[in-house]
Amino acid sequence: MARLVGRSAELERLDAILAGLGRSELPEVVDIVGEPGIGKSRLLDEVCARARRAGFTVLRGRATEYEQQVPFHLFTDAFADADPGAQAAPAFAEVHSALYGIRQAPGDGSVESSAARFGLHRAIAAFLTQLGERGLVLALDDVHWADPASRELVDHLIRHPARGRVLLVVARRIRQTPTSLTAALTRGADSGAVLHLPLEPLSEQESVLALAPDIAEDQAKRLHAASEGNPLYLLALGHAHRTGASLPGLTPDTHPDATDFRYAADVPGGLAALLLDELGTLTGSQRRLMEAVAALGDHASFALLAVVSELSVRDVEQETTALVARDLLRAGPGGRWMLRHPLVRALVYEGTAPGRRAEFHRRAARELARRGAPATERAHHVARSLTDWDAQAAEVLTEAAARFASSAPAIAGQLLDVVLIHMPDTPDRFAQRGELVLARARALGVSGNLRESRDLLHSLIETAGKDHPELRTRAVAQCAVMERHLGHSPEATALLRRELSRDPGPSPAQAVSLRLALGMSALLTASYPQARADVAQAVAVARADDDPTGEAAALALAALGEAYEGETEAAAGFADSAAALADALTDPGLAGLCEALVWLAWAETLLERYADAERHITRGLGIARRTGQLHVLPHLLTSRAFVHLTTCRLPSALEAAEEAESIARAAGSDDLLGFTLAIKTLVLLLARPLGDGSALATGEEATAAAGRSRGWWSSLAWCMLGHATFVSGDPHRAQEAITTAGGGPELPLLQPSIRPGQLDTLAAAALTAGDVAAAERWAAQATHEADRLGLDGQRAAALRAQATLAEHHGETDKAVRLLDAAAQEYVRCGQTLWEAYSLLRAAPLVQRTGQGARAAAMWHRAHRIAVGGGARLLVDLAELIRPQVMAETPELPAQLAELTARELEVAELVAQGLSNQDIAARLHLSRRTVETHLSSIYRKASVPSRAALAGLMTRVGLGAGA
Repeated sequence: MARLVGRSAELERLDAILAGLGRSELPEVVDIVGEPGIGKSRLLDEVCARARRAGFTVLRGRATEYEQQVPFHLFTDAFADADPGAQAAPAFAEVHSALYGIRQAPGDGSVESSAARFGLHRAIAAFLTQLGERGLVLALDDVHWADPASRELVDHLIRHPARGRVLLVVARRIRQTPTSLTAALTRGADSGAVLHLPLEPLSEQESVLALAPDIAEDQAKRLHAASEGNPLYLLALGHAHRTGASLPGLTPDTHPDATDFRYAADVPGGLAALLLDELGTLTGSQRRLMEAVAALGDHASFALLAVVSELSVRDVEQETTALVARDLLRAGPGGRWMLRHPLVRALVYEGTAPGRRAEFHRRAARELARRGAPATERAHHVARSLTDWDAQAAEVLTEAAARFASSAPAIAGQLLDVVLIHMPDTPDRFAQRGELVLARARALGVSGNLRESRDLLHSLIETAGKDHPELRTRAVAQCAVMERHLGHSPEATALLRRELSRDPGPSPAQAVSLRLALGMSALLTASYPQARADVAQAVAVARADDDPTGEAAALALAALGEAYEGETEAAAGFADSAAALADALTDPGLAGLCEALVWLAWAETLLERYADAERHITRGLGIARRTGQLHVLPHLLTSRAFVHLTTCRLPSALEAAEEAESIARAAGSDDLLGFTLAIKTLVLLLARPLGDGSALATGEEATAAAGRSRGWWSSLAWCMLGHATFVSGDPHRAQEAITTAGGGPELPLLQPSIRPGQLDTLAAAALTAGDVAAAERWAAQATHEADRLGLDGQRAAALRAQATLAEHHGETDKAVRLLDAAAQEYVRCGQTLWEAYSLLRAAPLVQRTGQGARAAAMWHRAHRIAVGGGARLLVDLAELIRPQVMAETPELPAQLAELTARELEVAELVAQGLSNQDIAARLHLSRRTVETHLSSIYRKASVPSRAALAGLMTRVGLGAGA
């Protein structure tokens, strides 16, 4: 390996990161950028060498320009030569086989969860975390050329770094890096997670002394000036000078053929000229072998080179020896050959006559087929060899695209495009062509190319016309999804209504599908009442057609629509009917309409039926992952995140929210991204410590993505930003954000199902800002809205708003009663997180009323819930108020720490000698409810009787004499 020239400042920074790897204040990703030949790969070599000397595991991969249709090529290259330590890791075999299985195993398009696109991302991150226990550097070179699947995985690792002592180092050219990857690295640099390390040209002193020490000083300076500080160019100039070759003008862009090559925009013309001159002295067989190596890439073994180049194995051995001696060819991993530098490969590949280049790929594809390689392994060469219509080649590409559809959809779209370009556009092939267009549009949509997918479907809809109604209707349904993701719900609605109005109309099954799409569009634009009749019609048509799956889906959508509108009773009835049908269906029966479980789970979430929602979420996730229906995953995952948040399981809530975000980013839908980030904002707010800014930053991004459109997802994003800004100490901006979401102070555009919670925050923010009148209006509206909904959690939010007002007016006893009532409502509906929050709000007030032991009991229960559920914000809040609550109060015994606030209150009244009937009257409960509380108290406190409970309460200062 040549000695590294210069870069002392860059190495110093990298050494510091390696030495402190794993500390939270240091970046977890290094982004090395620079022009071709500037030394990115050489610096990466040095980082890897230093890491190995320090005892780190090193994985090194390199993307290549001509393998961008090979999924996960960058990572299969990195794992190909993993050292024994990495291969011994428990997850290595699973990850390795999953990566290679996508390309090598014959497939029918089905995807198991372990190999699914985003499941693989998480599996690789977990594997890297395992390796990080002893230190790991994952070095990825030429990332600007990475295939789409690899880029997605890099993006995931930037946003969700592996835990432990793991450093990701990427090297790339700025101008050739795709926008999405640039954006991910920029976001990471803004947050401090990514170190951006641009490589500048080398100075004359450091480069000439190291790279041209044997050349006269004047000439060396001229060479450096011509190279513009680019070390690769300077080396080539020095080599040409020593061998007496002609130097092409010693100025950039002087070679007349430089513009013949696609890389010329990033490479000085003089460098291209020098490399071309070097290749000009090769013999015919050497040139042919170089061309074959350039075409074969990863397949450049001795045996395949002989087949492709039509040279004998002996000739291949002789010529490779000669080319190695000239440092044009080098031995690569896995027994394959590779050219000295990507720029050399680009020159050779682009300089090969197109017909001969295609023939190289054609021979490689035939030989791989003869060896029994699957279509996925051959597709790259088949695609590059196709110059005219070939039905057999098209079959290979279509089969490979089906296999890649879920794991690498962008590549599937590329392969189908090759088929469509060469397929004759004749009437007899219209149906076949239409199916391929639908498949390509689906792949484009899943991979985030929403506009291209939509445009493709628009064209198909128009060309299908009246002659192919079924194909047209399917294209319309698919196009409506793309329009919704682009934020064009009105366009989607118009498209769907036009299709439904055609004569003859769609089949019953298609009519159900189209009307469900209408209902979903209406939900997103907060106009469900306009589609209520369409959803009812979908129920009727599905029922008449004996289609239980369609009926279940329509009922589920009706449940969600009514819950969204605050029609709780109607929503509950639809949810009951939908659940009964869905639960009776098999998984294969539901697979065709997995959205039914999305709508049902969200309806049950809004109805505060968390156990039912979680059951349907789990089932939906299983079906979606097994069948590769990634488009439904963000909706199921956000529902899971919200349920786990509410029931105080913050780590799993954040995991679900982050997975939903990853899929939404890959989908390319701003609206969907805004929605997933809105849920993540709330999760981060509760999961991160007090003062952490990640929730606020995520809320800002959510609103930027969703914009100010008047839809469900956008309004939710603005509400969550409001909560984050209020907690961060800005009540004025909090009010502005939530009223923006609701279309004004009375929140007329905000879905009724969530208004009380938003009004609670508005009331608190108004009081903090000194606007008591506004707080009173919002608290009163919260009560009115909650009464209409009839849901425990929403009533609790309204009670909390009234308690905030009472506390402000100095009515401490009233505030305590209201907060206690709120906590009991939360207990009833299972919202454990908000029960804990209400108890923490109440505990200092209870202490103020002289009930120290009761305040301590409240604090202990809330603290236990918060710690057990990973709610760091509440844990910090509990610690903040501990001195107020615990002043001169004995520690509550563990027996009583388990009791809820209401149970503790019942226990105190028992200790005072009250009968069950008296307790019921005092607390406005039924006698049966008091008996239920007592049974729970006896079990938690481990006491056998009423007398034993009274004695325990007296001993801890909560009895009759307290």
